[in-house]
Amino acid sequence: MTKHAFIISEEQKKNDINNFDHLLGRNRDHLEKSMTTLDLSRAELALIVLYLNKAEARDKICRAIQYGSKFLSGGQPGTAQTVDKNTSLARKVFRLFKFVNDFHGLISPVPKGTPLPLVLLGKSKNALLSTFLFLDQIVWLGRSGIYKNKERTELLGRISLFCWLGSSVCTTAVEIGELGRLCSSMKKMEKELKDDEKHHDELYRAKLQKSNDRTLALIKSSMDVVVAIGLLQLAPKTVTPRVTGAFGFTTSLISCYQLLPSRPKLKTP
Repeated sequence: MTKHAFIISEEQKKNDINNFDHLLGRNRDHLEKSMTTLDLSRAELALIVLYLNKAEARDKICRAIQYGSKFLSGGQPGTAQTVDKNTSLARKVFRLFKFVNDFHGLISPVPKGTPLPLVLLGKSKNALLSTFLFLDQIVWLGRSGIYKNKERTELLGRISLFCWLGSSVCTTAVEIGELGRLCSSMKKMEKELKDDEKHHDELYRAKLQKSNDRTLALIKSSMDVVVAIGLLQLAPKTVTPRVTGAFGFTTSLISCYQLLPSRPKLKTP
């Protein structure tokens, strides 16, 4: 073997080693990326399981089905109306003893510095919603055949809907008041911070996120007022069953979105 051939074979060996190391590095990066994606998929699947394990989440999904069916039926007899009525009755099971939550909120102390009108509106909302949920249990007993007095069941059902209408009005007023307080606080911060600083300030960003959340809650509660009016048939020519179904379906989707847990973040090296 000549010296020139020996040099070529050594260079070829070095090239082969480099190519092997490069290929091994690419495979390692691909494997790490696949493992990271797999971990992320598992985490997202765990969040979905956690979400569906919530009775509140299942209730809101059933609510979307209920009002979607009401929109499709338009108040006319048929399969969609049957689904609407059956889903409405099934949802009541998820709300058993749920009135305790709002009763607890009724007797709990309020944050310091909350204006008295907002305190009174908040407590009124808790009282009305707790009453609605309590009466709704009696309505469920009546419509499932356990409680035999149909006339009283229908009367209590109507009273409970008026309580829900009142609680939705109170919620709307509370959200308007809290949004006003947040906007005032954010304007003060904007005067103290420069334009390029405010979006990097953690407190300002937290207030901005809270403002967005309250704006969404305001839209939802305002639309729920329309839904309650439709269910009570207070304006049957304007708020038809189809309008009630459309608004109810929209607020159900908003509720489902509000209950979503935060998504896992992909780790970057």
